[in-house]
Amino acid sequence: MVRLWRLAAALGAVAAIAGAAGIAADAAPDDRRPAIAAAGESAGGWRWPLRPAPDRVVRDFDPPAEPWLAGNRGVDLAGRAGQPVHAAGAGLVSFAWQIAGVGVVSVTSGSLRTTYEPLRLAVHRGDAVRAGTVLGRLALAGSHCLPDACLHWGLLRGAAYLDPLALLGLEQVRLLPDPPSG
Repeated sequence: MVRLWRLAAALGAVAAIAGAAGIAADAAPDDRRPAIAAAGESAGGWRWPLRPAPDRVVRDFDPPAEPWLAGNRGVDLAGRAGQPVHAAGAGLVSFAWQIAGVGVVSVTSGSLRTTYEPLRLAVHRGDAVRAGTVLGRLALAGSHCLPDACLHWGLLRGAAYLDPLALLGLEQVRLLPDPPSG
C-alpha cells in the first residue's frame, strides 16, 4: 500500500510539473510523439527549438543526484552548424552572452527558463520573443557532440532542472525505488 501511495505521489508530481508548464498529461508519451513531431508544437504553444524537428536526441536529460555532480541538465539535440535556433516559447531574454567563449541564451517564460547553447547570438538581454523567434545560429565551437553540432536545450524552474522535452509532452518518467524502511 505504501508503494502504491509513493507511485501515486510520484505520478502526481510529474502531472503537477507538466500542468504548470502547460503540458497535456492525458496520453502516454508514445501516443503524443508522432503528433508533436509532425505538428512541431505542443498544446501549450511550446515548439522544438530546431526546425525541422531534430531527427534524434543525442543525449537525454540526466540530472545529477547532487548539484555539484556530473550529469546532463538538459537534452542535446542533433543539428547542423549554422542552423537557426528558435525560442521554444514566448518570453523575455534574460541572458544573452558568452560563457567561456560559448554563446548562451536564456528565455524566461513565467516561472520557467529555457536555455540554449552553443549559439552565435542574434538577440540581446531584455528582448521580448515569441515562440519561433530566432535566438541565434547553432555554433560548432562549444558543441557537446563534437565533431558534430548539437543544441544543448535546458529547462529550469527556479534552481531545479527539468527535462525540456516535457514542454513537448515527450519527457521520460523515471520512478526511483523505495528507500529501505527502518
